[in-house]
Amino acid sequence: MTQFSSEDFIKRNLVAGFYMSLGVLFILFLLLANSMETVKLIMIISGAFPVIYFFMFFYFHQFPKVKIKKLEKEINKEIIYAGRFLIVALDSGVTLYDAMKNMGKSYPAVGAYFTDIVYKINIGTSIEDAVSEAIETCPSDSLTKIFWQISNSLRTGSNVSKPLSTVVETILKEQQILVNEYGRKLNPLAMFYMLIAIIAPSLGVTMLTIVSIFVGLKLNLVVFFMIAAANGMMQLMFVMMVNSIRPPVEF
Repeated sequence: MTQFSSEDFIKRNLVAGFYMSLGVLFILFLLLANSMETVKLIMIISGAFPVIYFFMFFYFHQFPKVKIKKLEKEINKEIIYAGRFLIVALDSGVTLYDAMKNMGKSYPAVGAYFTDIVYKINIGTSIEDAVSEAIETCPSDSLTKIFWQISNSLRTGSNVSKPLSTVVETILKEQQILVNEYGRKLNPLAMFYMLIAIIAPSLGVTMLTIVSIFVGLKLNLVVFFMIAAANGMMQLMFVMMVNSIRPPVEF
């Protein structure tokens, strides 16, 4: 994976935001060119450029956080199974090195960190230092707890599997709490969805049709398409909202 310094990352975001802003303004110019005077259009585009550029830069600037959050969710989905896999391997007599090596082959998200640890061990890094470096770069608190337990057991020379079992059970209980909280949040969200995305559009279209008959307002197909598009956007926002609060757990 290509790595950038903080300065290079900001420079790339500035350039990308500039070109994306030009693209958005060009599309805006094409849409308004026939319906607006050239002078007014240029003034609008000139005033809109800083605002669009700011939002585009902010959008690209959030990419690392989004990727880290996504990686954290992927890790937390595997963490219970991966932790139990590691415990079973250690209890069956497999060495910690071989267990971590097998972890890398069995679990894509969690295994990537164990594969990195194995690679550093192969090039001469001590296993304690390799695990400590994984702790510093891991985005998941749950996986970090497992690494901390492995690190402590290595430094003290104690058995790894028994305290590791306690950590995995603690993580499991934390995930169960998250699932229960998710279930409680879904009830008001479902009611909100019924009111905003189903009942309100249905009654609204009915009332609009009745009012248009008495007032003499003409409703063409474009109006109904706009209402349908707005309703679709609300439903899409609801789905995105539900996905955003969904706990990173395999149900």
